Amino acid sequence: MTGSKTFMQAVFQRLSTPLGLCTALALLAGLDGWWWSGMSSENGAAYWVATILLIGTVGCLIWCLLGFLRIFDRYIWGQVWSAAATGVMVLSGVMVLGNVYKKLDQLLGDAKLPVTFILEFVGLVVPFSLIFTIPWAFLTAILLVFGRLSADNEMVALRMTGTPMWRICLPVFVMAVGLSGVCFWVNVHMAPAAKNRMKRLFYDVATDNPITLFQPGRVLDKFDAYRIYTEKRTEDDELRNLQIIEVDGTRVKQFIRAKSATLHHQPGTLDFVLKLKDANIELVKEDGSGVDPVHLGETQITFPLSELKEKTERVNASMKSTSELWTEVSTGIDTYSKQPLDRENMSVSKTELSKRYSFSLACITFALVGIPLGITAQRRETTAGFVLSLMTATAYFVFIMVAETLNSNTSVFPHLLMWVPNIVFLALGGTLFYKLSHK
Repeated sequence: MTGSKTFMQAVFQRLSTPLGLCTALALLAGLDGWWWSGMSSENGAAYWVATILLIGTVGCLIWCLLGFLRIFDRYIWGQVWSAAATGVMVLSGVMVLGNVYKKLDQLLGDAKLPVTFILEFVGLVVPFSLIFTIPWAFLTAILLVFGRLSADNEMVALRMTGTPMWRICLPVFVMAVGLSGVCFWVNVHMAPAAKNRMKRLFYDVATDNPITLFQPGRVLDKFDAYRIYTEKRTEDDELRNLQIIEVDGTRVKQFIRAKSATLHHQPGTLDFVLKLKDANIELVKEDGSGVDPVHLGETQITFPLSELKEKTERVNASMKSTSELWTEVSTGIDTYSKQPLDRENMSVSKTELSKRYSFSLACITFALVGIPLGITAQRRETTAGFVLSLMTATAYFVFIMVAETLNSNTSVFPHLLMWVPNIVFLALGGTLFYKLSHK
């Protein structure tokens, strides 16, 4: 009780200073600005001014707390922070490199790309990795640090000074709140915008240099009516030994085999022309009874990049901004097609919103669960802590993924299922922490 009073006295003492009063006013102004701007950067200056005020408020609040820090506060904070930061960098590096190589290889193969494109692509992949790596690295850090503190009897020494368990863990809880704020920003703002931009990035590259669509040894299926296989592409961008199948739905219309081909762009249009040389064409009869062979010394096919643009402009719920999803939920109208949403699509929008907010609380949930698990495990080994964190994080993320796969099934209320992991783990963590505090 005395520790609690001392803590409150230190905080109020600092808040009563001019800087503290400015902090309180900045907090109120920032929250008010965010409210009126709809928490969306699309609403201009009000959003950014409010964001700057809130960031300044957080800094001032941390300054207020510094007056109450003890040596063990700085020690625990430093241990957990360094371990968590290292974990985020390592895990994000692995996830980013894996995703970048896989996506670029799938989309553009061995095409020569400008450095600016690759850097932008890497920057767009980072937010997706942070959604998972920040909570996971934080949980791993807690398990490693508190497991070692318990194994070395440092936790016993702290408890023998009469310091309550909640006070020992206060730096971790403060860090959890801060990291949850970062996760909120990533989930609600960064990740949707990055996913939307990433989808359009491929179209931009294809428009600037359509030859990148044709990768040797791969089938191009970006156009609904054609399947194109290129055996070789020369240094001067001539395509060799092409095999083209034109389809109409599920019916094959014709087979085309050409010795070589070159690309030509039509000025003023999004389309490009593929000029074929020495082409053998087999026209499939409508009744499917056979083919009519034709040989042409030279012919051409027009490919509509406008169709590719239409595909990139189709967005799903995960690509929409949070403000757009809130608009859909409140009005029942799709923000892009302007058509009324059916029950399934309304459920998808609600589930995506719940996912973004639920995921933002993962660090707080993991802090409450990780501290008792780490102290109980009493392990110094890094491997043991990593395995325990992997099991805990996997169980949490599996809940989220299951709810996401059911996002259009209105009968199971998937938007509410998104909150089940936090409720379950917070209840479990609260129970374990209570028992640990009363040992």
